[in-house]
Amino acid sequence: MWDWGSAAFNAVIVTFVFSVYLTDAVGDDLPGSISASTWLGWALAAAGVCVALLAPVSGQRFDARGHRKRALALLTFATVACIAAMYFVRDDHSYLWLGLVLLAAGSVLFEIAEVPYNAMLRQVSTPATIGRVSGFGWAMGYFGGIVLLLVAYLGFIAGDGDTRGLLSIPTEDGANIRLVVLLAAVWFAVFAIPVLLTVPELPAPKVDPGADRVGFLGSYRVLWRDVRELWSEDRRVVHFLVASAIFRDGLAGVFTFGAVLAVTVYGIDAGDVLLFGVAANVLAAAGALAAGRIDDRVGPKAVLVVSLSSMLVVGAALIVVSGPLMFWIFGLALCLFVGPAQSSSRTFLARMTPPGREGQLFGLYATTGRAVSFLAPALFGLFAWAFSADRAGIAGILVVLGGGLIALLGVPAPRTDTAEKVVDV
Repeated sequence: MWDWGSAAFNAVIVTFVFSVYLTDAVGDDLPGSISASTWLGWALAAAGVCVALLAPVSGQRFDARGHRKRALALLTFATVACIAAMYFVRDDHSYLWLGLVLLAAGSVLFEIAEVPYNAMLRQVSTPATIGRVSGFGWAMGYFGGIVLLLVAYLGFIAGDGDTRGLLSIPTEDGANIRLVVLLAAVWFAVFAIPVLLTVPELPAPKVDPGADRVGFLGSYRVLWRDVRELWSEDRRVVHFLVASAIFRDGLAGVFTFGAVLAVTVYGIDAGDVLLFGVAANVLAAAGALAAGRIDDRVGPKAVLVVSLSSMLVVGAALIVVSGPLMFWIFGLALCLFVGPAQSSSRTFLARMTPPGREGQLFGLYATTGRAVSFLAPALFGLFAWAFSADRAGIAGILVVLGGGLIALLGVPAPRTDTAEKVVDV
């Protein structure tokens, strides 16, 4: 249910509603030569730097103090507060800066909240069920996004004129969008509660009473020491963090540029893009659910290799086909493999992580992903520029996915403990 609720931030705030409102409405008459979209990119880039710096030491401290669930609660509701504060961003360029600050702050809080949340995966699964639990979580996130987007569109956004949606909400000062933002805040807050009530807090590890207490800055020294130990003890984890950072950026590129290509290259009507997004999320969720059970049987590496290889084949076909129908067919086929890749990437790391270090390693997971987040956008732009065609940008994304797949092939699969396969959840 936390995944279901968190779709409010991913789908409504970052992707489809609030960010579009900031660039197309609030900042449409922004004075100066720098566009609102450029400021948005810089704000999110700054947020990414903060995540890269804070995520690993935060996860380390959550583990060391036994405050994993407390941290998840505080970070979740701080994110909710940022979302709710976005209600005050009116349709006037003077409010753009407030919107950008809230969006950047919310992004940092949300991504760091995912660190203790992902670290809980082994608390709510067994070695025999970790794949299906992870896949179910990803699927719930997709479905939550679908339901919330449909409620927002039909109730607050659809139609023309001074009032919108079935609720006839006025558009003056962006009132309908600002109410969608409040809906998103309530949605996330409500559905975040179950995990806080049902998953127990881990007991704090025993600490020598005479040991010095490590401060926040000292946590970076501890982090560097632990990374060196990790490199000497089990380099598979380091190699996987690098490989996953690459292919996860390719997966992000699929969603980042999919809607743009649908309209500019394949001729899909702009009004139908939301429908395609709903269908894409349904298939990604179905793929994650199915792959979760396969993950438990054959392991996460096999799921990742098949998913990434299939995406390369389907993506290559997209480069040569044309028209809306072909995009619907091959675009949806591409999305079918995104959910399994995302879910099995999480279980791959969870299976390799030493007990008690989940928070730290999922913090590094977030950091390494941010460290190469420029790859897919850069190569998309490079290929589109070099061949003078947006369609060629698909090849840039495929290069990133292929690079991640090659790096992954060199990582030994984590050991799958089959002793508990009689256990179910």
